[in-house]
Amino acid sequence: MLYSHILVAVDLTAECHAVILRAQALANSSQAKLSLINVVEPMAMAFAGDVPMDLSMLQQQQFDQARERVDTFAKTYPELSPDQCHLVYGQPRQEIHRLAKEQAIDLIVVGSHGRHGLALLLGSTANDVLHGAPCDVLAVRLKSST
Repeated sequence: MLYSHILVAVDLTAECHAVILRAQALANSSQAKLSLINVVEPMAMAFAGDVPMDLSMLQQQQFDQARERVDTFAKTYPELSPDQCHLVYGQPRQEIHRLAKEQAIDLIVVGSHGRHGLALLLGSTANDVLHGAPCDVLAVRLKSST
């Protein structure tokens, strides 16, 4: 099956290069457009006793650091034009699905550690993205660091 627009969802860790390379290879073989998304998750309000702590400055720093990393990825991979590198704030599943619908994405590529047992019960972004996705999803198996 040929794809016309592929979205690669990354967490900006060193492991995500393998995911981008797989998405890039698929995009090249299908002559598809390639887009990238990174989702910065909201920080929960922290409480120290009865005094709530404002985490907005930390959240902004996190977002700014993610912007720098996304810009670096855009320079590293010429197939990723800056206007196709999306940095959004929210819950990964919701934001990835939203962008996939808005951009008429027909394949989402994500990384997966292939966890099982307790690690799987604790959650997996790849698994989360798969459920309810508006298009095909490819989970690229990442090598375990253990």
